[in-house]
Amino acid sequence: MEQTDNPPSPEASARQTNARDCADMERLVAGQDTALNDLMERHATPVFHFLCRLVANEDDANDLAQETFVRVFKSRESFRMGGKFSTWLYTIAANLARNHFRWRSRHPNISLEAENPETEQTLGGSLPSDSPAPNEQAFAAERAAAVRAAVEKLPEDMREAIVLCEWEELSMAEAAEVLETTLKAVESRLYRARQLLRERLKSWL
Repeated sequence: MEQTDNPPSPEASARQTNARDCADMERLVAGQDTALNDLMERHATPVFHFLCRLVANEDDANDLAQETFVRVFKSRESFRMGGKFSTWLYTIAANLARNHFRWRSRHPNISLEAENPETEQTLGGSLPSDSPAPNEQAFAAERAAAVRAAVEKLPEDMREAIVLCEWEELSMAEAAEVLETTLKAVESRLYRARQLLRERLKSWL
């Protein structure tokens, strides 16, 4: 009987991706600028979605995602080879988002439900999600909108923790590294964020 190879586990797949990332960073440091294209091919979309959830504006998220990779190129020699590239990448993106928040505090907020005039699609609708059965789509859309609105209203530090640990599926230790804070601080932010979300979304639970 012909044997088939088992697919790699998520942990093994993550290690393989990080190995490719570190190899590309070595190439980038060595002067092979095209290595940045390979990094962007793997990470541009996840970083864009991460920033969408943080800044709640599609155009701003796109600009910040591009700036993130500009910073990767400029800071390439500061990357610690053997470290986890995605954590370093999200740290850069999160810092850019914080700078953006400071700027945006002087400007009106734009809702996740605001339509992009070019696509006539809301930001929330542009993010990937599991498609429910047709008879559940209306309810699922309303629930998703309620969740997005509740997350958007969280204080910045809690929103960052929720996005990293729940949507991006980082461990609390990895989130602490990205947010440049302690593990206990992330645990506290997650606890308070979940309490607030549970209260605000109790009609959906």
